[in-house]
Amino acid sequence: MKNYYKISEISKLYNIGIDSLRYYEKLGILNPHRDTNGYRLYNLKDMYKLNIIRDLRILGFSMAQIKEYLDSQSVRNTRKLLHRELELLGLRQEELRIKVNTIQEKLAALDAALNIPELALTVKTLPRRNCVRLNEYITRDEEMDFLIKKLHQKHEDKIRSLETQTICAFLSLPDLSQGISNVYTSVFFILEQDTPDSDFTLPAGDYLSYYYRGDYGQNADRLTELFKLAGSKDYQIIGEPFEIYAIDNRDTIRTEEFLTEIQVLIRS
Repeated sequence: MKNYYKISEISKLYNIGIDSLRYYEKLGILNPHRDTNGYRLYNLKDMYKLNIIRDLRILGFSMAQIKEYLDSQSVRNTRKLLHRELELLGLRQEELRIKVNTIQEKLAALDAALNIPELALTVKTLPRRNCVRLNEYITRDEEMDFLIKKLHQKHEDKIRSLETQTICAFLSLPDLSQGISNVYTSVFFILEQDTPDSDFTLPAGDYLSYYYRGDYGQNADRLTELFKLAGSKDYQIIGEPFEIYAIDNRDTIRTEEFLTEIQVLIRS
């Protein structure tokens, strides 16, 4: 086994850029020797330090923290560092657990959505639902996507994941009554029940539910169908209709796979 290694060999062995190795030297963490031609030569002590740097960088330690540890390495400081590593690994485990749960929830929601019959009117008895909202006159899908991102950014502390977030939009009834589809007055998120500081609340009660598949250009016709079916069953509509996006462009680029639910509060 060689005692010294060139910078190119160390870079390849540790998959670290040469510029990073020079930066570590500038910080005083590494102190390579120089051969007669001025080339950097790294010894086994440098390689030992690179192992520590790699492991601690993965856990998010800053270079200043790593240098401080290496400059004052002792049993006491090593024990302190190991306890901190355990804390960080515990946080990573919790993050992974949350991610696994999020993926499982998303899979369950997609599986359920794939089995939902469309164009069938049902009544759902739903609890009070807290929501956050952005009011904006929306006429294009690009505007909707932008506002969803803006709303998410504004309330990121209340939302676990945009992947599983229930996204909704209030339909523009004046436009829909004229046969103009895909027009909205606001976008909103339905929050988890224990989430505080909402913008408004969907009241508890009976809601007509009507699903359709495909693009949003058909929602004027679908809402007309919903109103006709509601009238035939003597349901009195007392709320403002809105859409819930069960399958959308977060899940597929194929508009024929989109699944949208129209909900509206009724008195039966």
